[in-house]
Amino acid sequence: MAFIRLDPLPCESSAELFFEDRPMRFAQGDTVAGALLAAGIDTFRQTPVTGAERGPWCLMGVCFECLVSIDGVENQRACMTPARPGMQVRRQTGSRHDAAAAGGDA
Repeated sequence: MAFIRLDPLPCESSAELFFEDRPMRFAQGDTVAGALLAAGIDTFRQTPVTGAERGPWCLMGVCFECLVSIDGVENQRACMTPARPGMQVRRQTGSRHDAAAAGGDA
């Protein structure tokens, strides 16, 4: 998927998040998905059964293809989460690890 930022990142932009320990600059107002796509990252997770790579599809929070781990919390929709300085973002692999998937109360 080719993603090109229409409004160039300002030179003075110093806000950055970390994707798998790699610093990435972003513009004010970017979502996590927008920041990652602008940096050339288009694989956000892997499916639990086949390990197929997935990335943002709808960019409006409906499809859940952009799930990532943010600051240690899994199942976060990157397209709905505003980017913040210092965020630690990681690809999500395997099956969901939440109360609903574990059969607990959610």
